[in-house]
Amino acid sequence: QVTLVESGGGLVQAGGSLRLSCAASGRTFSSIAMGWFRQAPGKEREFVTAISRSGIILYYADSVKGRFTISRDNAKNTVYLQMNSLKPEDTAVYYCAATRGDSLRSRYEYDLWGQGTQVTVSS
Repeated sequence: QVTLVESGGGLVQAGGSLRLSCAASGRTFSSIAMGWFRQAPGKEREFVTAISRSGIILYYADSVKGRFTISRDNAKNTVYLQMNSLKPEDTAVYYCAATRGDSLRSRYEYDLWGQGTQVTVSS
């Protein structure tokens, strides 16, 4: 019922900022929690951040706390990831994902994934 499409990735210098968007189609967007994960070559997909259905409860990986901010706009069926103070180690393909579950830090909780968008941070 819901499809996800990420956008906003690209090349940015260390210390710079980037905002990713994830647009969802379907009528049930407000009933699902959303997360962002990332995967670098040769690495496992790791949790970055997630936001509850209400948009009030937020989760962040320790590696991005204070630098990344997740938000959602249910009227636009879109979730955002604002990334500031980017580091080369942030380089990865970033995926948004949707779930009706509650274990939002786990990639196994998510039922639906976007295609991913590449973020590359140069030194």
